[in-house]
Amino acid sequence: MPDRPSSEKRSSVNRRAFGKGVFGAIATAGIASEGRAAEAAKETEASAEAAKDVTRTLARYVVQSKPGDLPPAVHKEAARTLMNWVGCAIGGSRHETVDIAISALSPFAGSGQSTVLGRKERLDVMSAAMMNGISSHIFDYDDTHLRTIIHPAGPVASSLLALSEYQPISGRDFMHAMVLGIEVECRIGNSVYPAHYDVGWHITGTTGPFGSAAAVGKILGLSEQQMRWALGLAAVQPVGLREMFGSMTKSFHPGRAAQNGLVAAMLASKNYTSSDQGIEAKRGWANVLSTERNYNEITQKLGQSYEILINTYKPFACGVVIHPTIDACIQLRNQYKLTADQIEHIELRVHPLVLELTSKKTPQTGLEGKFSVYYAAAVAMVEGAAGEKQFSDRLARDPQIIALRDRVSTTIDPTIHEDQVRAVVTLKDGRKLEKYIDKVIGSAKNPMTDAALETKFLDLADGVLPPAQARRVMDLAWKMESLKNAADLAKAAAG
Repeated sequence: MPDRPSSEKRSSVNRRAFGKGVFGAIATAGIASEGRAAEAAKETEASAEAAKDVTRTLARYVVQSKPGDLPPAVHKEAARTLMNWVGCAIGGSRHETVDIAISALSPFAGSGQSTVLGRKERLDVMSAAMMNGISSHIFDYDDTHLRTIIHPAGPVASSLLALSEYQPISGRDFMHAMVLGIEVECRIGNSVYPAHYDVGWHITGTTGPFGSAAAVGKILGLSEQQMRWALGLAAVQPVGLREMFGSMTKSFHPGRAAQNGLVAAMLASKNYTSSDQGIEAKRGWANVLSTERNYNEITQKLGQSYEILINTYKPFACGVVIHPTIDACIQLRNQYKLTADQIEHIELRVHPLVLELTSKKTPQTGLEGKFSVYYAAAVAMVEGAAGEKQFSDRLARDPQIIALRDRVSTTIDPTIHEDQVRAVVTLKDGRKLEKYIDKVIGSAKNPMTDAALETKFLDLADGVLPPAQARRVMDLAWKMESLKNAADLAKAAAG
């Protein structure tokens, strides 16, 4: 038997063996990782290439686009988007949020250039744009770009319509500019979602200034250089934190975004300069406001595919993540003619984002109720509806709804998508009733019909405008593209 090595020799041998193993492994891993590193380098290089001149590419596209470039489907969806937005703005116009905002700011507003929809007040263009943006989002009933949860029309249509009463704009040019603004804000949103949203930004308020600036800049006839400056000016005016959800400040976000975009375009029209790379520069918007970004989402198929074609409209006056729950509860209620006193418990299996956004268990106001999946389930079951009237302070404090709300539970299910839910209602007699929503009403897969949108519009206008006036405004919104003067719509919607 050979002698055992001394401790010194054993130590030396072990160190050599260890070193050989470790460095050998490192060398092997290094060889194996060279391919991955090369691939990563190529991806980084491709990303850097895509990042070059993103702002310039967008500016050139907006400046060069012509109304005739838009496919028929885009024209149709633009009309639906505008009509839905006008209804939401009129519906929210008498809310105390708007009352407070106008009371606070109108003493400092300029001459009465533009209409606040649904109201008698006329304010300067900048102030009217903000007020209409606020009122259109108060009920959380406005259009939603589901891929990013941006509410596209608010910042864009609010600024354009206010401007139309100061500078004549044809309906055709109005609609073309609106589509371009929506395209710009949603593509920029695509490039940073969900990382940007996860950090805590309200993406409608942060991308909205880009959409407003692009749309207004198009109407003002900005040059490519001026449009780059406008986008750069928009980049430095993001607004909106998710912390504000459930308060009046959430609706302030699209209002201020509309106003900020207007400011950006107006300044640029007089050659007020900014960086030419406001979006993509190392210390530009995308790098400062998001932990991740993909510039290809902004530039690929620009002018070939249109984000407005995947815009959606809400049948319920709250965040889209709880629409499946409301849909399920209303269907179960109607199918089995359920009343609250029959129900022992409601169990919901939901996507994680539902609890991230709507986990308030004891909302005290209608606004807070929009961010409570528990309240939404209860009010849908009791009322059989979830329009703006169901998200009132009165119903948020209703004893029957509170009692049922407290019997609602949620479970996160990773197999459930954002537009799905599995609801199980246990009755006091022991029966279990189940409803699985796969294609929630109002989604891109199950969109609201034109007739449903008209019903929603007239319901929102009820109590704000006389029925005949409401129908006239709705008709003008539908046919905006054929109007000689877009301002006709705004003037017809005055309260």
